[in-house]
Amino acid sequence: MNFWLELTVSALLMIGGIFVLVGSIGLFRLKDAYTRLHAPTKATTVGLGGILLSSVIYMSHLQGYINVHALLITLFLVITAPVTAHILAKVAMHHKVKTMESTQNEGLVDKAREQKTADDEASSSSNK
Repeated sequence: MNFWLELTVSALLMIGGIFVLVGSIGLFRLKDAYTRLHAPTKATTVGLGGILLSSVIYMSHLQGYINVHALLITLFLVITAPVTAHILAKVAMHHKVKTMESTQNEGLVDKAREQKTADDEASSSSNK
C-alpha cells in the first residue's frame, strides 16, 4: 500500500478517535442534560465521520471501487444526530429538567414552556 494512503488513513483514524474520546468525556463531565447533548452530537459526529471516511479510503483502495455502505452510514449519521439531539432537548425542556445556574437565557426556556402549555390548551379545546 502507498505510504501517503496509509498516512491519510492513519491520520483520519487518529483524528476520529480523538473526537470520539472528547465527545465521550464531555458526555460524562458536563453538568446538565442540555450541555451533555452538545458533546456527543458535535464531537462524536465528526469523529465517526473521520473513522468512516478512513474506512472508505482504505476499502476503496483494497477493493478497487468506492464502498457505498460506509458513505451511506456517514450521511445517515450526519443527518440524524442533530435531529435526535433537538428532540431530546425539547423533551428535557418540556419535562422541566433543571439547567445549570450559569445558564444565561433561562427566560427563553420558561417562554418556550409557556408556549407549549398554551398550544396544548388550544388543541384540547378545539378537539372538544
